[in-house]
Amino acid sequence: MSKRGVDSKRKPSVKFEEIEEQLMKDEEFRVEYEKLRPRYKVISQIIEARNTQNLTQEELAFRVGTQKSNISRFESGSYNPSLDFLVKVAKSLGKEVHIEIR
Repeated sequence: MSKRGVDSKRKPSVKFEEIEEQLMKDEEFRVEYEKLRPRYKVISQIIEARNTQNLTQEELAFRVGTQKSNISRFESGSYNPSLDFLVKVAKSLGKEVHIEIR
């Protein structure tokens, strides 16, 4: 057993891409996934920017002028933010929000 209590001889877990490929075969899942794609794309960009700057959620929240719980809920996808909130978060990370309608 390793330090984390996980047997190092275990087979690697299934890759996300493999699970995603299987799920995308389900039409209903694919439709819902596509509806949520923009939201999760923004979330992943914010998380990546925060991690690149080595900021904790608490530090980002301080910069934004909000509570850590709001950043946490946003990053987990359980909070549907306003455009104003997204702009504040982006600015706090030295980024800009660009919206494109096609």
